[in-house]
Amino acid sequence: MSFDRIKEKLNILADAAKYDVSCASSGSVRKNKNKGLGDSSGMGICHSYTEDGRCVSLLKILLTNHCIFDCAYCVTRKSNDIKRAAFKVQEVVDITINFYRRNYIEGLFLSSGIFKNPDYTMERLVAVAKKLRLEENFNGYIHLKSIPGASDELMYQAGLYADRLSVNIEIPTVSGLKLLAPDKKQEDFIKPMTKVTNEIKRYKSEKRIIKSTPRYAPAGQSTQMIIGATGESDKDIIYTATYFYKQFNLKRVYYSGYVPVSYDERLPQIGSEVPMLRENRLYQTDWLLRFYGFTAKELLNDQHPNLDVDIDPKLSWALRNLHLFPVNINTAQKEMLVRIPGIGLKSVHKIIEARKHRNLNWEHLKSIGISLNRAKYFIICNSRYFETRDYQPHTLKNKILQHVKSKYEGVYNNQLSLFN
Repeated sequence: MSFDRIKEKLNILADAAKYDVSCASSGSVRKNKNKGLGDSSGMGICHSYTEDGRCVSLLKILLTNHCIFDCAYCVTRKSNDIKRAAFKVQEVVDITINFYRRNYIEGLFLSSGIFKNPDYTMERLVAVAKKLRLEENFNGYIHLKSIPGASDELMYQAGLYADRLSVNIEIPTVSGLKLLAPDKKQEDFIKPMTKVTNEIKRYKSEKRIIKSTPRYAPAGQSTQMIIGATGESDKDIIYTATYFYKQFNLKRVYYSGYVPVSYDERLPQIGSEVPMLRENRLYQTDWLLRFYGFTAKELLNDQHPNLDVDIDPKLSWALRNLHLFPVNINTAQKEMLVRIPGIGLKSVHKIIEARKHRNLNWEHLKSIGISLNRAKYFIICNSRYFETRDYQPHTLKNKILQHVKSKYEGVYNNQLSLFN
């Protein structure tokens, strides 16, 4: 193995992988066995291999940046005049093992462009994972990016050796995908996702009966969509995410702001990056859907198709539903407590426990840690003084904004640069 050539490939293929943000590892626990190498803990791997701070004590690379497709938004599209490279299967295995032994990484995130056809490429991704597991006895985390259009048999094998699988749905809308990636069809993403979903269910079902049943893709599957490349609304994005969560029981949907990489009349102009705040608002909404009991229609609908920039989605919903407030903090159900702006899930649990012993007042709520600068306008408690006057939504919003400083204020305009 030529060190200089491997280093050159790493420079090219690690840089090409930086646009893929869907590489968190939470959810997988793989214990060391048979005196093998490493293990994978259930905690998220959140160190950094790239310079943008996103995800990375994983070795995050592409197998190749050659591609037979010509997706307008993709830097590795076949018409783009860039330096190309490809790893051999054994080279990826050797690099992973060597990096792991030196404590550089805790796992592998492997994606790829598509050379020849989806099965030819997917076969090599599976071969890397299989060699690591069976020949190197590697118990660290492995995330394989599935290739759209790959056969069911290869998807099945991938789940036997990888902790997490993911297929990027690329663009939130079918019309947007047709516009920017005419070579791809939505069914190419749906088919492998369906296969993995069914296999995960089957293996879980069998394990209830036969304890020795091996685990299949224990960290589940995820997907990623590029936002801001086709003018879709936040409603389009969140509704698409909701569909995939329900249909395929995904662990996560990732939202990646489009980074203009080429001049194309179908795309936003160079220099018009998607504001990072938009990504943040989408992740906040995603969180509310998964953990706070909100539905997509409550947060985004035809009358409110885009998320507010200056306030978070929960406060925005509350201002549109002032008739549901104030909430009595000492008697309200948990389902309503979690909807109060300024109160998170941990605080809700603390409130429920604390009010078993006493009626809570402002001092108690302050010591629990809720954000009173927002919550005080939406609640009543065991105190004489209240902020629940008959405010109009815009008046209340301005009043709250006078005393709230967003930690994202510094990134209101542009997305953080990648690899300056």
